[in-house]
Amino acid sequence: MPSRRELANAIRALSMDAVQRAKSGHPGAPMGMADIAEVLWNDFLRHNPGNPQWCNRDRFVLSNGHGSMLQYALLHLTGYGLTIGDLQQFRQLHSKTPGHPEFGYTLGVETTTGPLGQGLANSVGMAIAEKVLGAQFNRPGHAIVDHYTYVFLGDGCLMEGISHEACSLAGTLGLGKLIAVYDDNGISIDGKVAGWFTDDTPGRFEAYGWHVIREIDGHDAEAVKAAFEQARSVADRPTLICAKTIIGFGAPNVCGTHGVHGAPLGDDEIRATREFLDWPHPPFHIPEAIYAGWDAHESGARWEREWDEIFADYKRAHPELARTFERRIRGDLPGSWQSLARELVQQADEQRRTVATRKASQMALNGFGQHLPELIGGSADLTESNNTWWDDCTAVSRQDGDGNYIYYGVREFGMSAIVNGIALHGGFVPYAGTFLVFSDYARNAVRMAALMKIRSIFVYTHDSIGLGEDGPTHQPIEHLATLRLIPNISLWRPCDAVETVVAWQAALERRTGPTCLSLSRQNLPHQPREPGQLEQIRRGGYVLRDAGPEPQAIIIATGSEVALAVDAQERLAAEGYRVRVVSMPSVDTFLAQNVAYRESVLPSAITARLAIEAAVPDSWLRFVGPQGRILGLSAFGESAPGPDVYQQFGLTVDQAIETVRNLL
Repeated sequence: MPSRRELANAIRALSMDAVQRAKSGHPGAPMGMADIAEVLWNDFLRHNPGNPQWCNRDRFVLSNGHGSMLQYALLHLTGYGLTIGDLQQFRQLHSKTPGHPEFGYTLGVETTTGPLGQGLANSVGMAIAEKVLGAQFNRPGHAIVDHYTYVFLGDGCLMEGISHEACSLAGTLGLGKLIAVYDDNGISIDGKVAGWFTDDTPGRFEAYGWHVIREIDGHDAEAVKAAFEQARSVADRPTLICAKTIIGFGAPNVCGTHGVHGAPLGDDEIRATREFLDWPHPPFHIPEAIYAGWDAHESGARWEREWDEIFADYKRAHPELARTFERRIRGDLPGSWQSLARELVQQADEQRRTVATRKASQMALNGFGQHLPELIGGSADLTESNNTWWDDCTAVSRQDGDGNYIYYGVREFGMSAIVNGIALHGGFVPYAGTFLVFSDYARNAVRMAALMKIRSIFVYTHDSIGLGEDGPTHQPIEHLATLRLIPNISLWRPCDAVETVVAWQAALERRTGPTCLSLSRQNLPHQPREPGQLEQIRRGGYVLRDAGPEPQAIIIATGSEVALAVDAQERLAAEGYRVRVVSMPSVDTFLAQNVAYRESVLPSAITARLAIEAAVPDSWLRFVGPQGRILGLSAFGESAPGPDVYQQFGLTVDQAIETVRNLL
């Protein structure tokens, strides 16, 4: 039987060989953390290579994702179907081994990491999901949700501010099944971190309320094993294991230096490393005895069989709960979903309420939420402003995980990455809110949700200069345009309560990426519609008001500016102008429609077009063309009542009327 060090050396060899072949990559962290990874994956991690999606598996997150070859080597050695050929294609086009781990590309990768600190925050979300799902479904004698979340992280993860946001909340919530391993190697790209990172990291995490295990020799397998055992014995707090390692361990001439952090070792150093590690095998060759020491198929199948037996007993004792659990794990909405959605849309249309769309959003949550136990919400200290709390919400706390609402505090970035972790875990549809202007704080986590194609929902209220007196620091100008620029983001900016219900329906149904809901602070009037128009809202853009079979001009608007467009159309009609109003709550959804539908809404023959949105105008150029006009904003806002700010910037009915007249 190979020794622990020999098993760990397989990681080191594969990592240095793959980076060398690619002429690019980061061999230092995989070589430094190999001993820790060997202990975790062989002694503690419950997983099944034969079924990587087994719902009660332990989650493993590599937050220091630049060390991706550590994860790829582990997945290959334990039997996830990642071949030697895949490792030889490290960092190559269309390979299963991209430069940083990417969710959806490689079986066994739980989340996309690389932007430092976000994997750590994702792991907090996964641990929250485990805690809440267990509280909702576990019953005496039937623990069907019972797993750990393990995360590896480095100095860079801890320097990023998101680590404070996420880990502070993790301590507050007492996430005892979250175990983090800090690779304390003292090196980053620029050299020894002592010149710019001298935090008392153990003290910092103790202040968060974490259980901290200090000064573990990361190359002493028995010490590492004892640390994991101690961490697992503490049930009421997350644990940070501070492991001292040597970056690039085994490379005799460059280990412990920044030279091994992010560059191939080179042929000479690889030869020296093979000699130092007593690893005489050629590149990418792993002896059968080493494979046998790593193979997790038998243990994984056993763990899943044992869980299957537990779940079978649970299913007999609690059949309705079991059916709901299975549905939620699949990510399916209830069978009655479509009829429920139609009913809520119809109800909103019949009520004809003048209401802020942030309030309409809360009304939609009250309608949908009572039928969707998988909804878990939250806000970054703006619950009453975002209206993200609905009637059946209960808060998740340290003492009680049986809730569906998280008070995130002022942690927009951490909140958004945690939402991603909850979505990745499964069993939930998470949403969370802040002001649209503060999406800037959260931007990279929103981008990661789009990259991973996961169902995260971001509720952004106070979405224009209409919020008024808080002024330009809080008035979003460029945010709608920049969110629309992120691939695979779906953004909805509804104009009234009806469109808001449809926006929520679209967000809840969308399983291929995140949705951003842009909602008003100020009240917006109900827009009367014909029955057929209710169905067309789901297409992202539709004719809200028409002017007969031959319109002379088109006004396109979103959100709070739709009412302005309708008022302008009515006054223009009194003057004899035939103007169509198109409401376009979701640009991306409209652009995904077929050409015939888009042409029916925006006939190419009508070149007199005006777009109105209280934001930078750039994203509307494609719709109005060279002969059209845009009423928008090219400057920051002002502090004043909302109507006065609209007047100041020319976003008025009079200005819209004058512009259409000039176009005609």
